[in-house]
Amino acid sequence: MKTLILVDIQNDFTPGGTLPVPEGDRIVALVNQLQNRFDLIVATQDWHPANHGSFAANHPGRKPGEVIDLHGLRQILWPVHCVQNTPGAAFVPGLETKRISRVFQKGTDPTIDSYSGFFDNGRRKATGLGDYLKEKGATDVYVCGLATDYCVKFTALDARSLGFKTYLIEDASRGVNLKPGDVEAAVEEMARAGVTVTKSGGI
Repeated sequence: MKTLILVDIQNDFTPGGTLPVPEGDRIVALVNQLQNRFDLIVATQDWHPANHGSFAANHPGRKPGEVIDLHGLRQILWPVHCVQNTPGAAFVPGLETKRISRVFQKGTDPTIDSYSGFFDNGRRKATGLGDYLKEKGATDVYVCGLATDYCVKFTALDARSLGFKTYLIEDASRGVNLKPGDVEAAVEEMARAGVTVTKSGGI
């Protein structure tokens, strides 16, 4: 079964949001067009409590972009974003959501961040997405959304590690690029791990 995973297409990750991904809003029309090519569609949603440890604002004297140790894991500090039940955490207006069979929320534990839609960053807890896809008979998993070099990358890598035939839809994703070349490096890392890099026209 061919499955589409829509990663974190939320207001705070688009221009005007608190952690905007350049051109993050540009993928919405393409993502909507892609949906009718898939048997199953799921979405992930960053869903942080206000006291989340990844927020620079929760560490006095720290700024976004700095790196800390958060309970034994390397943690990049981010601006406050995708706080539960705020407009910034909502899906982008215009994103077609009627065919999304289930939304998997992540980043809900204030002590650990969760880039992947499958696990937190320490792989201490699963979101249930992997079990859900297996129950539904998913075999081929196509990943797209925001952002290529973080949540999309880790979602794709975890899908591959769980045994799914995994594809990155490159033109239906956009990256943060904290450092120049981050997106390119992320795509190369996914490819090395066995993720097939494709474009929307090839699906």
